[in-house]
Amino acid sequence: MSTVLVVEDSPTQREIIIDLLQGSGLTVMIATDGMEALEHLQEASCPDLVVLDIVMPRMNGYEVCRKLKTDPKTQNVPVVMCSSKGEEFDRYWGMKQGADAYIVKPFQPKELLATVKQLLRGQG
Repeated sequence: MSTVLVVEDSPTQREIIIDLLQGSGLTVMIATDGMEALEHLQEASCPDLVVLDIVMPRMNGYEVCRKLKTDPKTQNVPVVMCSSKGEEFDRYWGMKQGADAYIVKPFQPKELLATVKQLLRGQG
């Protein structure tokens, strides 16, 4: 069973994403901001995938993604950026930081699940 770290500061969005992932049989870890996400990744066993918001307190998703992708321990963990920042530049910048996928909120539940499952399959 795969574990997904959900990094999202909005309680409502967090609940939606958690319900979706757990409903499809995934184990979910939660972080409410970028700093907490990095703490999780240092302590715990690495998640199989990270769903990452961009606009968060303390450390934004771009920074978190950059740190994940430059750390040998976490560089191969797929990152799905999930943000309300929907401009082409935001998507470009997210991918430039190393994100494996970029989904704009409000997202279609099927789109997020399909993206997560595809990236998890690509890992195995």
